Amino acid sequence: MHEWLARKLSLRLRVFLFFALVAIGGLASLVAGLWLGYRRVPEAGLESGFVLAGLVAGSAILALVVWVWFLFDENVAKAIQKLAGGIRARAHADIAEELDHAPARYLGDLAPAAKAITGSLAETKNALAEAVERETTRLAVENARLQALLADVPAGVLLCSADHQIVFYNAHAQEILSGEVSAGLDRSIGDYLQMGPLENAYRRLDQSSDADAASSLLCATTQTGQVLAGRMRLVNLPQRSAEAPGYVLTLRDVTSDLALHADREALLDEIFDRVRRPAANLQTVLDSGAVEPGSNGRTALLGEVSTLTHAITELGNRYDSARGGWWPMEEIRAGELVESVRVVSARGGINVTGEAEPLLLRCDAFQMVALLTHLSERLVNVIGATALSLRIAEEADGSALVTLGWQGEVLQIGLLDGWLDVALEVGLANVTGRTVLAAHATEAWPEPGAVGRNLLRLPLPVARKAESAQSAVRRSAVYDFDLMDREPTGELAQTPLRELTCVVFDTETTGLLPSSGDEIVQIAALRLLGGKRIPGEEFESLVNPERPIPASATEVHHVTNEMVAGAPTIATVGRRFHAFAHDAVLVAHNAPFDLEFLRRHEEGIGKRFDHPVLDTVLLSAVVFGQSETHTLDALTERLGIVIPAEARHTAMGDTIATAAALEMMIPMLEGRGYRTFGEVIAAVRQHGRLLKDANTRDMSGA
Repeated sequence: MHEWLARKLSLRLRVFLFFALVAIGGLASLVAGLWLGYRRVPEAGLESGFVLAGLVAGSAILALVVWVWFLFDENVAKAIQKLAGGIRARAHADIAEELDHAPARYLGDLAPAAKAITGSLAETKNALAEAVERETTRLAVENARLQALLADVPAGVLLCSADHQIVFYNAHAQEILSGEVSAGLDRSIGDYLQMGPLENAYRRLDQSSDADAASSLLCATTQTGQVLAGRMRLVNLPQRSAEAPGYVLTLRDVTSDLALHADREALLDEIFDRVRRPAANLQTVLDSGAVEPGSNGRTALLGEVSTLTHAITELGNRYDSARGGWWPMEEIRAGELVESVRVVSARGGINVTGEAEPLLLRCDAFQMVALLTHLSERLVNVIGATALSLRIAEEADGSALVTLGWQGEVLQIGLLDGWLDVALEVGLANVTGRTVLAAHATEAWPEPGAVGRNLLRLPLPVARKAESAQSAVRRSAVYDFDLMDREPTGELAQTPLRELTCVVFDTETTGLLPSSGDEIVQIAALRLLGGKRIPGEEFESLVNPERPIPASATEVHHVTNEMVAGAPTIATVGRRFHAFAHDAVLVAHNAPFDLEFLRRHEEGIGKRFDHPVLDTVLLSAVVFGQSETHTLDALTERLGIVIPAEARHTAMGDTIATAAALEMMIPMLEGRGYRTFGEVIAAVRQHGRLLKDANTRDMSGA
């Protein structure tokens, strides 16, 4: 019984019960003494004296006990609680700040001893961290190289477990699987791809006797309908040889390729059809012998020849304009193309200066560099050109114009035609300048420039402005290979904290009263797996509240009416956020507040926010005690988390801070014996007086 009370009752409550027992015992003793005294005094009139004496003595005893309890609670119970929280934080989280032992100044040598222990622990952890860092530096470098290599593989690469959960993906895979739900660790591949072809390929490989066998497949995305060509190979891990293997999946988007092939086949069919009929008619007229001048046969013959000539010309033009898209090409920055020409020309002793506007060109860069270098070499060696320059600029129609300029003689058309018929020696048979121009659906021509300058023009029809560096494609691979070894636990309540997939989120609003019409103006979220943030898996969006944002609210979160004017409404953003948080535990600081804004729009969103929830306010109370302050500022300060002033009260800034606090509190919760989701929920519900548990739906009237 004593051990049960020690586990269930907090230190402060036990101290309070101790003094309450002292007070009750004192009062009981006083009452018993008065009763006995009253029984022994039969004279009338003495009862009131005894009663008055008892009341005065009882009040004095009670006041004394309360005063002693208050001092004991303030200087012993609270001090021990603060000291324990500080020690636990430094034992389980990376907090470098020195332990503040001022609140425990009345605990004798306990506070200095705790300070010495935490200091020694910090030194030991630092020494261990340095040793581990030295031993893992080489592995970290190799890991970074591997990530960079896999990130830039020109295909989507994924590693999936036997139950089709994503364990690894590179940047190209994220691009291919983009949609309402972007690629994410520990998500089912079935959220993105039709499972039929994958399951069939997996079954074939699993039944194959060849351990190195691979299977090609064709599948489609569930969100956008893209057609993907894939290749699957099983991955047998030595330590799990008896279990079902995972698999590596490489994907390439062939939707545009199939469309181009279909267009080409349709054009070729039309060519054969439209040429076959006039040719057959010509053969019929010729076989009849009716081709004398002025005869009907001659008129028919001339008509068919005209039809055939027109068809061949039209179809030839269509073929020339379309075949530029049939050649496999990638996008290259115009500046990189200019620099490549300059470097290659310099190797041949030819100096070419260059400049380029920030454009992305769709071309075969290898062939284009070979052609421009070839033309530069001919200009110098054949007509004695000097001061060569190369410029790439955007045209009004969105294309790019490549201009090669020089000082010297004018380039004649006939001479240029001869140069274009010369093989370029780029590694492909019969590749000439003319075939390069044809593959890019373009042409080249000379024209006069400024005084003393001559120009050679070469337009590239497919170009676009290069995006800023901030919006460049992320070039990192994302993985968590521990997912391959994780065993399913079944019930969420039995799931360890370190195996939860969490989505930490925060909202900014027009005000604090959703029941009075206040709305969300911004929402941000991050995904955590294994108690760690997943790089790149984040969500952020402005929301049009369809009502004015008060100036007082803008002063807090800096979101203005102009910023949200073109933003989507909560119906759209809420649906996207729900997809992002699919099958995850929602985490927020003061979760009931944020969830009430979302749950009141569930009908318009078309989804229910019935996710399991963790609230960092309540987690803080479990770790540090209910008497502490549990605002986000207080919590982050206690944990040594720095929130930049410009990020505070922004959705993403507060989300990052909350996620960091959760990461640090998970080992602290485990240190207190709360290792599963169910154990944590049971612990936070003991602090219901502080804040309502958001896992109950009645808090919002839903």
